Amino acid sequence: MAILNEVIWHLYLIRLDSGHLYTGITTDVSRRFGEHRNGKGAKFLRGREGLKLVFSSSIGDRSSALKIEAAVKKLPKQRKEALINGDFSINDLSAD
Repeated sequence: MAILNEVIWHLYLIRLDSGHLYTGITTDVSRRFGEHRNGKGAKFLRGREGLKLVFSSSIGDRSSALKIEAAVKKLPKQRKEALINGDFSINDLSAD
């Protein structure tokens, strides 16, 4: 039986002008990215210019999104860049 109005969570990565990557989860990537650009998101991004959304992927439920977010945050930058470039997928993280 399908659940009506099931909320889909997404993982996203934002690149700063400095090259740093910020990882987050949300139910609405466009809205959340707009909040970050307007200084209403995470403290880490407040007041930063040149934010670029470089990756987003549908995950599913909130619990899964939190687990994937934690796994991505633990990755070295080189591996995050590989994810952004499509060299591996979110689904491959379960094997890491």
